[in-house]
Amino acid sequence: MNANLQPKIELNNGVKMPQLGLGVWKSSIDDAAKAVQTALANDYVLIDTAKQYGNESGVGKGIQAAIDAGTTTRQNVFLTTKIYNGDQFGDYDHIRQAFNDQLKALQTNYVDLLLIHWPVDGHYLQTWKALEAILKDGQTRAIGVCNFDVERMTRLLDEATVKPAVNQIEFNPSIRQPEIVKFCRAQGMKMEAWSPLGNGRLLQNPVVKSVAENHGKTTAQVEIRWGLQHGMIEIPKTVHEGRMRQNAAVFDFQLTGDEMKQLDSLDQEKHTLWYHNYKWNGNPNGTENHIGKPGHW
Repeated sequence: MNANLQPKIELNNGVKMPQLGLGVWKSSIDDAAKAVQTALANDYVLIDTAKQYGNESGVGKGIQAAIDAGTTTRQNVFLTTKIYNGDQFGDYDHIRQAFNDQLKALQTNYVDLLLIHWPVDGHYLQTWKALEAILKDGQTRAIGVCNFDVERMTRLLDEATVKPAVNQIEFNPSIRQPEIVKFCRAQGMKMEAWSPLGNGRLLQNPVVKSVAENHGKTTAQVEIRWGLQHGMIEIPKTVHEGRMRQNAAVFDFQLTGDEMKQLDSLDQEKHTLWYHNYKWNGNPNGTENHIGKPGHW
């Protein structure tokens, strides 16, 4: 067993979360099912999905297949999903029912971490109240958010009864978002990186390649290690077993302070996706696909 993949990050409510796991963004239902089953067979614990990805049923199928194979148990899987942007336009009861439908797709009666996927203006405070109720009812072990900036996080904290445990943001050497990271950490929240490999943009970067050569590692391993040393929870996405194993082989080396600075210097603060780009921002009938069927990201 790879002990490094087991729960170790303690959230602000005492729940322990693995620092490295598997993301399934852009995976089809079938690919997600296979990837999840394979990851769990390779000692992964943390699995991150979302209704928006359109593959929750595949994730549920993969987890159940691993359980049936004796690879794991539901209690040994740390499962994260997210409230779909479109569901935030409904009332409280709609959000609760939509989440119950997500649980059915995932073939479980609870998740370990439930997040608001994006802060839909005019609606995310109501959504947070629904998450607090879901937490109270035991349908999730922890609640948090994704893609919240300081302005929206401050607004949420003014109204929240339960403080978010996690803020999942885009974070890799090309975008570090220091303002929101500093703010959330001062509030006792953990930070989680989506797209920790930056969609592969820096895998051929000469700085990253030089650091990788110093350690006899791949550039992907260096980027993951960099994020871990910044204290991030990391969820790199892959459907290939070999890469899953490579991504997990990042606990046997340490980047030096100088190497961390070199990688930090690659920051351009350019988002791949960002809130203001979406027509669903306040418009449930916008022309963008992001408010229509899940899975059109």
